[in-house]
Amino acid sequence: MPREITAFSNPLVKYARELRDKRHRRGARQFMAEGLRILTEARETGRLPRILFYAAGNADHPLVHALSIDVEMAGGESIQTTPDILSKLSGKDNPQAVVGVFDEFDRTLADLDRGSAAIWLVAERLRDPGNLGTILRTADAVGAGGLILIGECVDPFSVEAVRASMGALFTVPVVRSDWDAFLGWLREGPGQLVGLSLDTDHDYRAARYATPTFLLTGNEAQGMPADYAAACNLLVKIPMLGKADSLNAAVATAVMAYEVLAQHGEGDRA
Repeated sequence: MPREITAFSNPLVKYARELRDKRHRRGARQFMAEGLRILTEARETGRLPRILFYAAGNADHPLVHALSIDVEMAGGESIQTTPDILSKLSGKDNPQAVVGVFDEFDRTLADLDRGSAAIWLVAERLRDPGNLGTILRTADAVGAGGLILIGECVDPFSVEAVRASMGALFTVPVVRSDWDAFLGWLREGPGQLVGLSLDTDHDYRAARYATPTFLLTGNEAQGMPADYAAACNLLVKIPMLGKADSLNAAVATAVMAYEVLAQHGEGDRA
């Protein structure tokens, strides 16, 4: 049976709230996700929260009820609480109906099967959680095999990144790696490394992309280092017809991913 918690001072409420802090999150190896849609998608992929908080007024919602039952059957805790406590957990005045505490799920390069997908996304020193979440959504939309984060990227398990991913964190494999390890792994098998760069004249629409294609997006402010660019099999540029010199990193990644998808699709129909 679900527990009922209505006190802000409850240890579980304090613990979940502290997961908004990066240091506490890393120590606990757990993270927080919010929203019925996100938690339902997580459930559909086989991932359930260790702790489920939901407003008592939503207890009869069929999806909330199903989540609560599954969490308890898996040995987790299902907790009815108040909208005020949900607001405290999420940090928003209009909180979602549910908040879940999940175990982190790290993967390594060795866990990836490059032959399982024609497109893979690679982001280097990505700093903005909104960009990371949007790139994850793009990866899900184009059927990418996964997202590989290179170097000191923003934490994919931060509340902001999880929220921006709209559930894609649970559907797209995410791997964190350093550059040398990634490049060594990439060179062990097939894979064309394509970098998005302003320092090239190659139009992204004129290039031809091999399978699998690994799309490399550099840091939002600095782009990718020169040695990373030199390691790419191909550098491409998205033309800018206005006064702006570049697109947002997540937008550029999406434009590129759909061009690669279109070319691969044309190849499949040939």
